[in-house]
Amino acid sequence: MRAARRGRFTASLATIAVSATAASMLTAVPAAASQAVSQAAASQAAASGAAASQAASSAPAASDEFYTPPSPLPDGEPGDVIRNEETTFFLDPLKLTRAPADAQRVMYRSTDTHGDANAVTGTVLTPLREWDGPGQRPVVGYSAGTQGMGDHCAPSKAMAAGMEYEGLFISGMLAKGYAVAITDYEGLGTPGVHTYVNRKATAHAVLDMVRAARRLPEADLPSDGPVLTAGYSQGGGASAAAAELQPSYAPDVDLIGSFAGAPPADLSAVADRLDGHYAAAFLLFAVASMHEAYPDLGIEDILNEKGREVRAKIEERCTADGLVGHAFTRTSDLTVDGRPIGDYLAEEPFRSAVEEQRIGTLKPEVPVYVAHSRLDDIVPYGQGRDMARSWCDNGATVQFDTLAIPTHVGGYAAAYPKAYAWLDQRVRGEAAPTNCGEF
Repeated sequence: MRAARRGRFTASLATIAVSATAASMLTAVPAAASQAVSQAAASQAAASGAAASQAASSAPAASDEFYTPPSPLPDGEPGDVIRNEETTFFLDPLKLTRAPADAQRVMYRSTDTHGDANAVTGTVLTPLREWDGPGQRPVVGYSAGTQGMGDHCAPSKAMAAGMEYEGLFISGMLAKGYAVAITDYEGLGTPGVHTYVNRKATAHAVLDMVRAARRLPEADLPSDGPVLTAGYSQGGGASAAAAELQPSYAPDVDLIGSFAGAPPADLSAVADRLDGHYAAAFLLFAVASMHEAYPDLGIEDILNEKGREVRAKIEERCTADGLVGHAFTRTSDLTVDGRPIGDYLAEEPFRSAVEEQRIGTLKPEVPVYVAHSRLDDIVPYGQGRDMARSWCDNGATVQFDTLAIPTHVGGYAAAYPKAYAWLDQRVRGEAAPTNCGEF
C-alpha cells in the first residue's frame, strides 16, 4: 500500500504547485468591494454551488444511504467508527485530479452540545507521501469553513465531487505528509439541522474525527501520534473551541497546537455585523442552528410568517445559494415586532444560549496561532482579538497576527502560508512564539 502511495504522490506534486499559484490570486481582492461587486461575486459562486449540488445528487444511492445512522446507535465511545467506505478526494469539478491521498469516508460517534451521543460523518485522508519528519506522522483535525446547512453541502460530498473550496490548502498539508481528518460537523450530511457555529458540538466533532481517524485500520495512522487542529472562519471557531475543550473532553488526543483563522468567537458581535449585510445568510444559518440546538428558546415564536419561511428555506441552502438568495436581508423584516435578531440576543433566554457559544473562556493547554484581518468584512476583527487576549489572560501561549489585507476572503489567502509555517514548527518541536501583551 505504501509503495503505491509513493508513485501516486510524485504524480500529484506538479498539479498542486500549479493550483497553489492560482490560489494566490485571492490576495488581489479589492480593498473596498462595493455591494455590486459582492453581488456579482455571489452570482458567480451560485453557479459553482449549483454544479456542486448537481454533482452531489448524482452520487450513487449507496453513498446517500451511508449518511443515515443506525437506530439505535451502537454502543461505544466518542470517536468510535460506526461505518466506513472508500471514497475519492478530487481537486477539480471535472474530476481530473485526485488529491495525493487515500481517502475513507467515515461515520463516527460524537457528542452534541447537551452531552448526548450522536453520529457525525467526515473524511480521513492518508497521504501518499511517506512520513519523513520527526516522530510519528501527525494528524490534522481540519475544520472546514462555512459550507451551508443542507445535507448536500457536507464537505465529504463536496470533496468527492471536486467542489470543496478549501481543497488546495488541504492538499498542501497532504503534500507535507500530514494526515488530515475532516469532519462534516453535526447535522451536515446526517439527519437533523446542522448546528452551525455551536461551540461544543463543533469542537466535539473535530476532536472525535481525529479519534475516529486513528482508530480506523484502513487509514494506517498511528494511534498515539501528534495531533493539530486548523481552520478558518467557521472552521477557525471550531478549531479554537477544540483547543480550549480538548483538556476536558479529549485528554487522550495528543494535541500539540491549534490554528484558528478569523474565528467567530462572539456571536452577538458577528450578528450585529451581518444583519443587512451581503453575507446575511451566515446570520440566518446561525438562527437555524440555535433553533435546532435549543428548541425551548421559542425562536419560532419571535418570527413572523416570512421569517418562518426564510428559516425553513435556509436549512436547505449551501454557502453560494445562501449568499445569493438572502443577500442584504434585514432580520427586522422577519420578526413579529419588527426588532432585529440582535436585540433578542441581548435578552434572556437568548443571551445565555448565545453566551454558551463564546470562545475564549477556557485556557488551551497547547500553543495557539490566531490570524485575523483588521479589514475583515464578515467576522469582526475585534472579537477575534478579544478571544486571543482572553486566552493570554488565562496564561495560554498565543501568537496573534493582525493581517492587513482587505476582506474575509483576503484574510484567508494571507493567513494560510503563515499557518503552514506555524504548524511545521509545532511538528518539529520548536519553541512556540507568543506575543501576549503586544496586541
